[in-house]
Amino acid sequence: MKYVVLLPVLWLLLWLWPKPATAQQLYFPPPTGNTWATVSPQTLGWCPAAQDSLLGFLGRKNTKSFLILKDGRLALEHYFGTYTQDSVWYWASAGKSLTAVLVGLAQQEGLLSIEDTTSRFLGRGWTSAPAAKERLIRLRHQLTMTTGLDDTPPAPCDNESSTPACLRYRTDAGTRWAYHTGAYRLLQDEIARTSNLTSTQFTTQRLGSRIGLSGVWYNYVFYSRARDMARFGLFILARGSWNGTPILRDTAYFRRMTTPSQPLNRSYGYLWWLNGQSSYMLPQSQLTFSGPLVPTAPADMLAALGKNDQKIYVVPSLGLVVVRQGQSAEAPKLAVSSFDTELWRYIMNLYCRPLATSAARAAAVQLYPNPARGQVHIQFQTAAPGQQLRCLDLLGREMLRSPLPAAGLTLSAAPWPAGLYLVQVLDARGTVLGTQRLVKQP
Repeated sequence: MKYVVLLPVLWLLLWLWPKPATAQQLYFPPPTGNTWATVSPQTLGWCPAAQDSLLGFLGRKNTKSFLILKDGRLALEHYFGTYTQDSVWYWASAGKSLTAVLVGLAQQEGLLSIEDTTSRFLGRGWTSAPAAKERLIRLRHQLTMTTGLDDTPPAPCDNESSTPACLRYRTDAGTRWAYHTGAYRLLQDEIARTSNLTSTQFTTQRLGSRIGLSGVWYNYVFYSRARDMARFGLFILARGSWNGTPILRDTAYFRRMTTPSQPLNRSYGYLWWLNGQSSYMLPQSQLTFSGPLVPTAPADMLAALGKNDQKIYVVPSLGLVVVRQGQSAEAPKLAVSSFDTELWRYIMNLYCRPLATSAARAAAVQLYPNPARGQVHIQFQTAAPGQQLRCLDLLGREMLRSPLPAAGLTLSAAPWPAGLYLVQVLDARGTVLGTQRLVKQP
């Protein structure tokens, strides 16, 4: 068996590489106007029949708009009924993920810290919790849905209520995950008070004018066109940058925003949903379910999910941004629904040579030991000439690319910072054949 060891010199070269290959390939539309480069579905290996099936499915599911970007270029853009490119719709709770970015930008400016107590901005008595318990709640807890406040307060309050009488103590902050919109919404008030700007003004000045995102906040909900949602997804795909210019420069915050933020719900970051984790929780439930959030989608998918199936999906490994606006595709649910799994089955079947689901793709890549501190042996179940190994960190940066012999290879992970990595096997054309998570221990 042949073994390949990652040499310190190669590691140094990878870290000093001036720009990730994925960033070099991205296209960014101009911040103003309607110009947006396209890419032919045929060049992506999509089958026309599968595309027709996808659009038919979306039409049956009360969809208003649907977009797919590939490396920033429009691969598919379709509007249903009387809805057009200029129509405006609400993001619902997909706006939570936008708020997470705004908090990061405010922290970057020194306006706030996520370790600040919420009382610093809202004053004492912003909840009906005992004063000592209220002082435990920090902005970080609002970002991670772990305030400990009751997400099912009695009538006339509900999950969205944010008045002190409705924000009732249930348990100490940080000890319980619960999808609670009322507590989250106050993050917007905190940004407004420290910046002296309305939510719309702050969004436009700090982000929208820089990436071409237009929209307004009304009653804590963001409204925009479909292409604005796509711009935001592309901004996330570019890891907080736009056309080579860093906007969310705090890379540590971006990493924490897009990785598990607490041990209670592994599939939740800072107001972002995360696929490919070992377990997940859902809104209005305290049950923990095994497996990935959306088993038919790639493991590295990030998602901004809103009520009635407002969707922004970001998939770094495939260079995809997917947007869906519309009425509820099924019985109304908060954020996550079975529609996610159905939709991604259609999307993955767009390719004439269908891509495997995240579970099958993960199983095909074998890593041991995992977790690891030193050497890691990597094998792929279906070996073929021309296959390559690619390792990505959770910001999507390419850490390593190497030919993958049929016998597998061994690399040294000892120099890698502790954390979670994606190990992928690519075919000769660069298509991802399999993805597995690697945990690097200190």
